[in-house]
Amino acid sequence: MYIDKKNIKMDFINELTTMYSEDIDEASNLHKYFALAKLVKKYSSQNWMRTNRKYKNTKKKQVYYFSMEFLIGRLLGNNLLNLGIKDTCKEALSELGISLNELEEIENDAGLGNGGLGRLAACFLDSMASLNIPGHGCGIRYYYGLFQQKIINGYQVEIPDHWLRDGNMWETRKEDKAVRIKFGGNVHSIMENNSLKFIHENYEEILAVPYDTPVIGYNTDTVNTLRLWNAETLDDDFDFATFNKGQYSKALEYKNSIESISQVLYPDDSKEEGKLLRLKQQYFLVSAGLQSIVRYYKKINVPINELNKYIAVQINDTHPSMAVAELMRILIDEENMTWDESFKITTNIMSYTNHTILSEALEKWPINMFKKLLPRIYMIIEEINRRFCEEIQNKYPNDTKKLNDMSIIFNGEIKMAHLAIVGSHSVNGVAKLHTELLKNKELKNFNEFYSGKFNNKTNGITHRRWLVKANPRLTEILCKTIGNQWIKNPLELEKFTNYAKDLNIQNKIREVKEKNKIDFCNYAKKIYDIDINPYSIFDVQVKRLHAYKRQLLNAFNILNLYYKLKENPSLDIIPRTFFFGGKAAPGYYLAKQIIKFINTVAVKINNDKDAIHGKLNVIFLPNYSVSLAEKIIPCADVSEQISTATKEASGTGNMKFMMNGSITIATLDGANIEIKEAVGDENIIIFGMNKEEVLSLEENKNYKANNYYYSDSRLMKIINSLVDNSLNVSSSEFKDIYSSLLEKNDEYFVLKDFDSYTKAQDKIDNLYRNKNKWQKMCIMNIGKSGIFSSDNTIKKYAKEIWHV
Repeated sequence: MYIDKKNIKMDFINELTTMYSEDIDEASNLHKYFALAKLVKKYSSQNWMRTNRKYKNTKKKQVYYFSMEFLIGRLLGNNLLNLGIKDTCKEALSELGISLNELEEIENDAGLGNGGLGRLAACFLDSMASLNIPGHGCGIRYYYGLFQQKIINGYQVEIPDHWLRDGNMWETRKEDKAVRIKFGGNVHSIMENNSLKFIHENYEEILAVPYDTPVIGYNTDTVNTLRLWNAETLDDDFDFATFNKGQYSKALEYKNSIESISQVLYPDDSKEEGKLLRLKQQYFLVSAGLQSIVRYYKKINVPINELNKYIAVQINDTHPSMAVAELMRILIDEENMTWDESFKITTNIMSYTNHTILSEALEKWPINMFKKLLPRIYMIIEEINRRFCEEIQNKYPNDTKKLNDMSIIFNGEIKMAHLAIVGSHSVNGVAKLHTELLKNKELKNFNEFYSGKFNNKTNGITHRRWLVKANPRLTEILCKTIGNQWIKNPLELEKFTNYAKDLNIQNKIREVKEKNKIDFCNYAKKIYDIDINPYSIFDVQVKRLHAYKRQLLNAFNILNLYYKLKENPSLDIIPRTFFFGGKAAPGYYLAKQIIKFINTVAVKINNDKDAIHGKLNVIFLPNYSVSLAEKIIPCADVSEQISTATKEASGTGNMKFMMNGSITIATLDGANIEIKEAVGDENIIIFGMNKEEVLSLEENKNYKANNYYYSDSRLMKIINSLVDNSLNVSSSEFKDIYSSLLEKNDEYFVLKDFDSYTKAQDKIDNLYRNKNKWQKMCIMNIGKSGIFSSDNTIKKYAKEIWHV
């Protein structure tokens, strides 16, 4: 479809008039945004319809990416970019006296995710569409999302994220595609035609209604679908008689309990009610998605016993692992297939991505809760486990320990990661180190049992959003220097490394960074009313708050710098602005305490003007999101990737910063190792323990945090400040952080890596003084970042796992 300025202006005015009966001069920016969003969706609708028709007529194998999170961010700018009309639209609106940038800022970030897991899923959808791979997302339409983070007196305060309050112009409700989900009840079996049939009775039935969002590929006609499910009551479930009697709360109680399933991402599971709601959410997702998929393929006359030839299901982390049992249920109970045939089809369809080695994230469910809520699914998992245990015993006779370690059901719990492994034909890690740890340590028994099932697919990011959209200044230089083929083929970015020593290009890269920093300073002044020195080093750690990510280590180094300046105010250091951003899970008290500590340090330092002379500034950016990331990442000088070695599966923030010319300070963890391999030792700053050292300390249990505390006067002063009132807060405020380090022996080795980290930070200060050296490093990082595009990752999934 050819779209020029004239078309856009005319279509936009018509849309605004049709929707709101307003002239441009009268319309609010919100109405203008909605009119433009609806117009852009219309521009993609023909291709969306043609894509679906093509998939239906050709019966091409399609991929369904099941994930609890899809952190898609704002869609207006991204969709304009992928349609190839962003500049044209910007000019057209400008001629109408409208700023496209202002309209983009109106859009709410979709509250569909939390961190890297959800952003990866969004990047993968973008890449699949852009590579013309028939692949769709399947998730939940959370009404409130995770939460909006406010920082009040330094504390994280969670408030509802009303991202759908004004509506969502990108989605289309598909009532005719709704399916029914069953919870609770009881199951009994009968013999019918010489086969065993299972009857599910007395269950609670709810409705899952899909909302479809187009996923527009870049410079292609392919438009795939993100399908999000909304939990609703059946039409006849509202107790109208009770309501009319004036018992309003009682009448609405049931409705609210059903709708709560799709209300909030990751309800607090520290209590029984939260656990139960999470379990409901996970089954709701997989049952709705798989019922819909099977119904579609039956409609287009695909033989059910050949279903694995037509679909691939990717289980993104353990949350959707019940997909294994649910597909078995559908094939056995509804399609009358045998167990062996159903299991063969299921395992050929399913593939599982593991995102962590942390035991807290490898979900386990209490048998009693699971069995009561999902009686038939429990029966199927029990049978999968029984047969699997027989295989283990046949292969390893009398090895009780191995049997117990590998069993899906053991010690009163169901191990969901084990279910996903047993029920899939592929299990992949998300970085070389992570996969190595899975194969040789955490899941070693499974790797030995299933030869060839485990493989690596290092995570990636869509360079179109994280470079082309987020950093147009850098994009312009790249296109003028090496052409624009890299936008379609990101490996072409390698050509930019040829200009690493070009002084003219170095100067241009420096100018881009400075302009981006000035833009962010203006934004911060407007939004947060804070002043930032744009000529300071922007040192950035933005990611989910977790002890293993070690925001605490970063804060300790900042305090160390502060104390050095207090002792010697004339100390020669380049002005540095330290940025933090990220949310802590509502029930994760220690992480919330670390947020309070960072903000307390910020108040202490930022208000001590006499001591620091503008050399240090600490800022916590509240409510970190995709749209905020698009602003801070392009202006960062230093990328903080300082997790304890072996704990971060991959990381994708590290790739985004690298792609935008930041220098990474990192441990040898996750994809940091592969970034180091790509850019070379001289273009990254590595510190801290490596894998072998961390594993040795953990296995031998010979780490003594107190030894580091007593032997390093800097650490002693910093740690004492947690409890000695020197930070102008109660001595009990940070007692849990203090306890986690000294009494609970510093699980993530903050004290062990502290000295190495401070030396790495000193190295940054020295390197930054050599402007040519620094810019050369930036250019090498940009040029080598193409290998981390999600386009490359998805090509490997498509070829090696999905076979599409």
